[in-house]
Parts: sequence; C-alpha cells; structure tokens
Amino acid sequence: MYKRFSFKYNSSLIDMEDNSGLLQGGKDFEVSNPSWRLSLPHVLVATLTSFLFGYHLGVVNEPMEVISADLGFNGNTLAEGLVVSTCLGGALVGSLLSGWVADGVGRRMAFQLSALPMIAGAAMSAMTKTLAGMLLGRLFVGIGMGLGPPVASLYVTEVSPAFVRGTYGSFIQIATCLGLMAALLIGIPAKETVGWWRVCFGVSTIPAALLALAMVFCAESPHWLYKQGRTEEAETEFEKLLGGSHVKSALAELSKFDRGDEPDSVKLSELLFGRHFQVVFIGSTLFALQQLSGINAIFYFSSTVFKSSGVPSNLANVCVGISNLAGSIIAMLLMDRLGRKLLLLWSFSGMAVAMALQVVAAGSHSPDSGAVYLSVGGTLMFVLMFALGAGPVPGLLLPEIFPSRIRAKAMAICMSVHWVINFFVGLLFLHLLEKMRPQFLYSGFATFCLIAVAFVKRNVVETKGKSLQEIEIALLPQE
Repeated sequence: MYKRFSFKYNSSLIDMEDNSGLLQGGKDFEVSNPSWRLSLPHVLVATLTSFLFGYHLGVVNEPMEVISADLGFNGNTLAEGLVVSTCLGGALVGSLLSGWVADGVGRRMAFQLSALPMIAGAAMSAMTKTLAGMLLGRLFVGIGMGLGPPVASLYVTEVSPAFVRGTYGSFIQIATCLGLMAALLIGIPAKETVGWWRVCFGVSTIPAALLALAMVFCAESPHWLYKQGRTEEAETEFEKLLGGSHVKSALAELSKFDRGDEPDSVKLSELLFGRHFQVVFIGSTLFALQQLSGINAIFYFSSTVFKSSGVPSNLANVCVGISNLAGSIIAMLLMDRLGRKLLLLWSFSGMAVAMALQVVAAGSHSPDSGAVYLSVGGTLMFVLMFALGAGPVPGLLLPEIFPSRIRAKAMAICMSVHWVINFFVGLLFLHLLEKMRPQFLYSGFATFCLIAVAFVKRNVVETKGKSLQEIEIALLPQE
C-alpha cells in the first residue's frame, strides 16, 4: 500500500532530496529565503490560542483547594478530577470538529470560533456558585481549547517559510508555557484573597477576545485558499507572508503537486482504514505516548504532589513554569538546526531518566531532604526534557508529514487521541496515587517514555528545511 512511504530516516531523506528537483521545474524563481519578519506577526497572533490552551490547563492547579471549599466538594478527589477532566472532555469534542471547521470556513474563522466558547465558558466558571456550573463552564472552555490548537498547528505550518518553520512551531509550545506560568502566577493570591479564584477565570476572556479581533487583520492560509480554487486570493496572501519576489515560486510549488483527479472531500474511512492509515496511526501514537508519559499529571496536580513532599507549592509551581519555558526556548533554537527526530529522541530519553529519579525518591522510606530534592529535581528535569521535544515537536511534525488534502482532518483525529488520553490522566491520576504506591505509577510513566524512544527511532522521518510540497512528494502513498 505504501510503496514509497518508508519510515526509516536515511531512505526518507534521500527521497526528499531526489524529489526536491521536481518542484523547481527548471524555472528561474527567487532562490533566497523570504524575510521571516513578514510572517512573524501572523504567527504570533495564532499562538494566542496556545497561550489560552496553557492558561486553562493550569488555571485550576493553585486555586483547586479554595474552589472545592467554596463550591462544596472539598476532599472529593473524584470531583476535583472532574473539574479538570470535564474541560478535557469538551476539548475532545472541539478537536473532533476542528478539521471539518478549518477546512469548511478557513483557518482564520476557525480561530475566531474557538475563542467564543472560551469567553463564554470562562465567564460561567467565574460567576458560578455550584459544582455543576463550574463543570458546564469548563466544558465550554474545553470545546474552544480542543478547536484552537489543531488549527494553530495547521496555520503556523502553512504560513511559515520552510527555513523557520521549526522555530515558529516552537512558538506554540512557548506560548503554552507562558499561559501555564500566567495561570500559576495569577493563582498565587487565591488562598489568601476571598473570591480571587473567580478573577483567575475571568481574566482569560481578555486574550480570547483579542484573538478573535486580531484574526481579522491576519492572512488566511494560502494553502487553504488554493485548495478552494481561490488562486488570486492565495497569491495576495503569499505576498503578505513571503514578499512579492517569492509569490510565483510559492504558487508553483502548490501547482506542481495539484492532483486535480482527487476528490476534495476526505472520508473518515480513508484516514482510519485507507491508504493514509499508516501516517495517521503514527501521528495518533505520538500524541498518545506524549500524554502517557505523565506530563499533564505534573501540570494539573503539581501543587498537590509538591505539598505532600513538604515543598511550598508556590515556589515549586514557579520552578515548573521556568523549566517548561527554558526547555521550549532551547527547542526553538535547535529545531531548525538539529531537526525534529533528534529532539524527540533526546526528549523522551531524558524524561525516562527523570521519571526514574521520581521512582527512587518515592521508594525512599525516610522523608529526608535528599528524597525531597530528588523528587523535585526529577520533576523539574522531566518538565525541561518534555519541553525540549515531546511537547513542541508532534504538533509541528504532523502537519508537515500529512498531505495537504487530509491535513486538517488528520490533525483532528490525532489531537482527539491526545485529548482522550489527557482526559483519563486528569481524571484518574490523584485517585491512582491514593490507591497505588507512587513508584509503580511513576514506573509506568517511565516505561511509556522508553516505548516512545523506540517508536520515534523506528517510525519518524526528518523534515527540517523542506517545503511542505517536498515532504508530501517524498512520503506520497501509492494507490
């Protein structure tokens, strides 16, 4: 079925090199790189959705005890898990819809549609007086969270020049880190100031409204416009993003791979059972392993875990945010130099080592300072290594390797897998931590990290520096 779809690094790279000449067609186009400054503002606006994604992931972390006391479910770990996981359930719904929305109305309007439920849901959560009201607000927020990130990955991949696409893709992770840090910092006064947790939810409506308004002035994806047959509009958007001298070469790349015999619509069966199954399987597995590594258990419940180790939660959460941001900045600097695959291998390997440190700390029978330092140090190392590759790379790599025709819907399926696993981690982590010895739980996370190393080594191809059309030709499945 996949005669040329080799997942070995060397053979895929050779394929890409051999096929890159097909895109030139002997024409004398501009060969220098376009200015990155033209596309940067559009990318930065798109990453507002990632900021909101990070913010809403972390917003309940610090104020959870106060929220549970005010709304009457204090001490009920299952209800606390529901406050986290209801948001993730909504995100699953939004993610499932994201591909069809992005292909139906365009990337810009999809961003705006993702902002609306986040505004409404945050307002509900801020004003509620009951657990049911909180869960309803978190459900609405989750729908927007699920819709936004897949569209952001698509948009950034499609509007970025090839030579900085990895760097721009890292902006998504950096924005997520900044959102998490903002949530943790804003949540600090929640325990001392009555009703402050309501402010924590309310302020998130500001960046959501800014996203909806700013998208009016951003470029639409030229790839989406071209797919809709709106070639002149695609040309105009390419000029905004790349500069006039690069428009013809960019359009030539799109037209070289225009397969007019293919139907516009993509059937779900084609992605799950047809000729694109293998690449969708790889994307879904990458996101599943990303979540099974245990990273979001750290983000959701770091305050609770650190408190049990005798470490002040405020200090620990700030350190987690700094580690996450530092790793994301390093990834941004290395993404277009070392490539996606190497960063993934380093990242999952380092996460396995960090989780092993957690196992050793959890198995210590004496709660001395050494065990505490080992636990906190292992957590911070785990977050740092995650941000180096496992965090930013899947959301960038998958839109690169998916053919343009299936890109939006394939991303929707893969992100849905992400949210399903995320939902169960958020729902069950504290409950399992109560029922199981911590070292068993952490050993499971470490095992998934090692499985991810083997999976990446065997199945992931390198894409750095290649145009989307070069990658698509190199990985083109045969009928």
